[in-house]
Parts: sequence; structure tokens; C-alpha cells
Amino acid sequence: MIPLAVVLFLNAAFNALVWPQFYKRVAKDPRARDANGKATAFLKVHVVLIAIALVLALVSLLAGIAALTGAL
Repeated sequence: MIPLAVVLFLNAAFNALVWPQFYKRVAKDPRARDANGKATAFLKVHVVLIAIALVLALVSLLAGIAALTGAL
């Protein structure tokens, strides 16, 4: 179970470190907002994808903890 926990923790760390930085880049992209400053589909889709990735990071973290404690 330890190798499984390590993989899950690495996945959680990757998602938690990479995706928020990616959001910063997407938010600054000229395609993120229209001429009126309203969020475009480009920004909305990326926000949904990033949110899913962060939820998966949390799930991976919890599953890693469960693997280490023997709950799996």
C-alpha cells in the first residue's frame, strides 16, 4: 500500500502546485474576457477543468491517507 500512497500523494501535489499557476496564465490571456470584461467560454471551460483537477487532488490526498492507515 505504500507505493500506492506515494503515487496518490505525488498526484495530489502535482495538481495542487501546477493547476493554480495555470489558472493565473489563463486569467491573463486576452481570450479570457470579452471587450466588456465579461468572462468568455475560454475562461469558463478552463476554470471548470482546473476545479476538477483540484477536486481530484483532494480525492488523491484522502485516498493516500486511507492507503497508509489501512482503510483501503
